[in-house]
This record gives sequence, C-alpha cells and structure tokens, in this order.
Amino acid sequence: MNALTMQCKVEIIRIMRNPYYVFWSLFMPILFYVIFTKIFNSGMENETEWQAHYLMSMTIFSVMGSAIMTLGIRLVEERTQGWSMFMKVTPLSENAYFFAKMVGQTLIHVLSIVVIFASGAIINGVSLSLYEWVMSGLWILGGSLPFLALGTLVGTMKRVDTASGVSNVIYMLLAITGGLWMPIEIMPSIIQDIAKWLPSFNLGNGAWEIIRGGSPEWMNILILSAYLILFMVLSSYIRRKQEATV
Repeated sequence: MNALTMQCKVEIIRIMRNPYYVFWSLFMPILFYVIFTKIFNSGMENETEWQAHYLMSMTIFSVMGSAIMTLGIRLVEERTQGWSMFMKVTPLSENAYFFAKMVGQTLIHVLSIVVIFASGAIINGVSLSLYEWVMSGLWILGGSLPFLALGTLVGTMKRVDTASGVSNVIYMLLAITGGLWMPIEIMPSIIQDIAKWLPSFNLGNGAWEIIRGGSPEWMNILILSAYLILFMVLSSYIRRKQEATV
C-alpha cells in the first residue's frame, strides 16, 4: 500500500511538471474561454447561459487533453525509455502501476475542473447553484474515464512523435466535431449526426443539461460506457500482443 501511495504521488508530480498538461489542460482552455465569451460573443440571445455553457465545454476540453495527450504520450515515453520494463522487476505489480497512473490522472482532473470553474466565476461571474457546480464537476470527472482509456490506447504506440501527432489530431477532432468549440446546431447536418455518437459530445451534453436544471440523458451514459469498454478492450489486447512479441 505504501508503494502504491508513493507511486500515485510520483505520478501527480510528474504530470504537474509536464508542459503538455500546463499548456493544453489549463492555459488553452482558459484562453479559449476568454476569447469566445469576452471577444466573439456578440449576438448571443442569452449571454449568461452561453458563458456557463462554454465553461462546461472548456472544462471538458481540458480534461480530454490531459487524458488523451498527457497520459498517452507519457506511456509511450516510459516504454521507449525502458521505464515500464524496469517497473516489472519491482515489487509494484503492473496492475498497481496502471492504477497509480489512473488515480494520479484523476486527481489532476479534479484540479483542472476546480481551476477552470473558478476562472469562469472570476472572468464572467458565472453563478450556478451548489448542486449544479458539484454535479457538473462529478459528471465531467466520471465521464473522463473513456478518455483515460483512450489515452492508454494511444500509449500503445511505438514512437513518441507518432503518439504526439495522432493524439493531437484525435483531440482536436473530438473537440470540434463534439460541439466543444461551437454549438453543433450551427454545423452541417452530417456533422451533427456524427457528433451525437462521439464521446466528446455526450460528455458535453450531460454537463450542459445539468447547468440548465436537467440531468444527463441515458443515451449519454450508455455511449460513454460503450467507449470506455471498447478502448479498454483494445488497449489490453494490443498490450498483450506487444508483450508476446518481446
């Protein structure tokens, strides 16, 4: 237990020192939030609702980036540098090793949610009920699991530069087509149809419903759960194949 606790602490420290996390998960979401709520927000029918809506979008954008890029690229780096192989000769089991990574990443997600929520309250005076703050935060935190699983899938790649490029493309495509940068209602109908099946849109839709006084739809939960299982199965299968060839 002490070894697992120490590994969790190490993971958190490493993430905080990672420039990918600081840039993509904190700086960029807050910057986009300022741009699209302070500069390009003219003509909004309900500016207050839009500011809260976009705050949820940018918080999800942050969590997605941390899960897909920070976790995925770090896994590739550790494998290429031989660190993951070294961990196999330590008392810490492989399951505990990955568990520590998931715990560390989840705690970092809590930090991201708190920082960006606070930014929305400070920058635009976003005011939600305690229930809406807490439930939207918990929904985003729980909904980040499929993206953590996607991060582990990215982490099975053999080269760091390949993982970096692929994770960037996936991250941006999910953000744009999932309605995180702009409402899907203004996109072409074919993009709207695709968006409804993406994990990014379903995570966002649940948060948007909460701040409107509703709750996530069952379809949002089912689709996110399906992606979680899919990414976990694929990641486990690829890792077993890789280990068998070593």
